[in-house]
Amino acid sequence: MRPGHVAAVSVVAAVLGGVLVLAVAKAAGWLDPSTSTTVVREPAAAGLASPVVVAKPLAGNGFSPARIYRERSAGVVTIFSLFSANGTPDANAGQGSGFVVGRDGTVLTSAHVITTAGEGAAAIAPAHAVYVEFPDGDRVQARIVGYDVFDDVGVLRVDPRAHPLAPVPLGNSSLVVVGQPVAAIGSPFGNVDSLSVGVVSAVHRSIPSLTTNYDLVDAIQTDAPINHGNSGGPLFDSRGRVIGINAQIRSTGDTSGFEGVGFAVPIDSAKRSLAELDAGGKVHYAFVGITTEDLTPSIAKKFGYAATRGALIDGFANGDPAGKRAGLRAATRLEVFRGESVHVGGDAVVAIAGIPVRNAEDLVRVVAERLVPGETATFTVVRGSRRVNVPVKLDERPQ
Repeated sequence: MRPGHVAAVSVVAAVLGGVLVLAVAKAAGWLDPSTSTTVVREPAAAGLASPVVVAKPLAGNGFSPARIYRERSAGVVTIFSLFSANGTPDANAGQGSGFVVGRDGTVLTSAHVITTAGEGAAAIAPAHAVYVEFPDGDRVQARIVGYDVFDDVGVLRVDPRAHPLAPVPLGNSSLVVVGQPVAAIGSPFGNVDSLSVGVVSAVHRSIPSLTTNYDLVDAIQTDAPINHGNSGGPLFDSRGRVIGINAQIRSTGDTSGFEGVGFAVPIDSAKRSLAELDAGGKVHYAFVGITTEDLTPSIAKKFGYAATRGALIDGFANGDPAGKRAGLRAATRLEVFRGESVHVGGDAVVAIAGIPVRNAEDLVRVVAERLVPGETATFTVVRGSRRVNVPVKLDERPQ
């Protein structure tokens, strides 16, 4: 673990030498009267055209941890990141996990394993040198292709001639259900090539980030033991397909240990990050500049909203954000209702670009995953008893 990492926080990154960066947000953008086109990004596909993964899902419907380990552990690697200027080992060295996804030497990991994300620096910097160690102990140098600090995804590439590669197949995290068995392989506390098993405890979790003001939605919660050093490693389903990247544990007090609650970045989000990083070295997220909370049937009835589900607009980001320019309306007062504070009097977003919005997480999900910066999307909002369509030009999310 790199020095300066404070273990007394309630959410800690599952990496030796890295702190958590998980990402996705509360959105923002502004009105462009001359534009009326909405571009909707297609949801992440179940597979990738590039890099090519030759491994096939394991046959059968049973869950065999021994078989998953036997067939997939060769594709899981340990990652060593050096942050000294001359690339020599020092107290700032970090260690995490990763996995090979292509015959071209592409390796997926967590962004915080290969950068200073989460260390409190004014600007995020990549490691000066990164090495990938295979299960047989052979270590090769890797090149950083790029990193997405919002989704906590890092992409490396090694020379495919430097070591035999065993790519693992990527699954579809949108099909993951609570209760299904999972297996994690990684290097907890430097114990390379370790297996742990459990079940999916929850899906569609929204996780706070220690490094940005944005949250990650759709995270997979698991009770499979995840500890420091597991970060960046794969979470497999019963057929040996990667459904998530292990990234975060939640603990209490200053223990910083695993207490039955771990989280993985959904592989569908990681696929998009991989594709955009591979194409241009950066992942682009749309941004609206509003903060929201859930509209529920009880709140709607109490405060006169003509919709039972949606995202109540609490307020706007600092400055002159897009949502405000577009004419969206924020809450005008704070009320206490049934033991909780509720911001009311503003718009309730019920759809974006025709896509239903049932809560605050839906709004983040649609803006971050389906919309494109620079385009104009129609926000359908409820203002008391009326429905209003508001065109909003989407900005790009700031760091």
